[in-house]
Amino acid sequence: MNNILSNLSPVVKNILILNIICFVGTIIFPAADRLLGVYYPDSPFFEVWQPITYMFMHGGFSHLFFNMFALVMFGPIIERMFGSKRFLNYYIITALGALVLQYGVQAIEVYQIFGSPFAAKVINLNLAANTISSNLPFTGDQLSTLGSIYGTPMVGASGAIFGLLLAFAYFYPNMPLYFMFIPVPIKAKYFVGGYILIEIYLGFNNSGSSIAHLAHVGGALFGYLMIKMWGYKKGYY
Repeated sequence: MNNILSNLSPVVKNILILNIICFVGTIIFPAADRLLGVYYPDSPFFEVWQPITYMFMHGGFSHLFFNMFALVMFGPIIERMFGSKRFLNYYIITALGALVLQYGVQAIEVYQIFGSPFAAKVINLNLAANTISSNLPFTGDQLSTLGSIYGTPMVGASGAIFGLLLAFAYFYPNMPLYFMFIPVPIKAKYFVGGYILIEIYLGFNNSGSSIAHLAHVGGALFGYLMIKMWGYKKGYY
């Protein structure tokens, strides 16, 4: 373990450690995900620190493992290219960008149901009983959607990870990537581009999923905008 950590770039190493600490914390204190995960801004459970803390929380070991595996694989390469300070800014802003797009999608969903993106005053949430009710004649599906938006926190570093994947594909588009169960290498530009397209499709066609697919797209989008704003040239490899 010490050898692995010693080979990592400084910011990546500290992000990895912080994510592991937060994950262990949620095992010891299960309510931590509701306190540190991020809620829709109109939710009564939203707190000002959540847009930062949510990116260090995860909804299970597999969620943590795959995000941290990608961080370890791609993060050091991008950090050494950007420098530690800029890399940290990139990581945090792409995670916030993921949240911005997710909030936009949620606001549209609430607006379509209520005619306003702010519906907290007309619904009653009971997290302990996992129920939602309203005096207005919402359908069951509408109440379910509102309950998910207002009562379910978003957690995970996936938005920032998609920002890293986008950066890697931008700078090393022809780098071959090897994956388990796939017998041939795939160029980074095809893998990441295809992955983003799948996330866009799922974001618009898999409304019952607990995965915030469009938040992933938001991380990649904000990553691209930042790279262009900083003036980096495409295709170093």
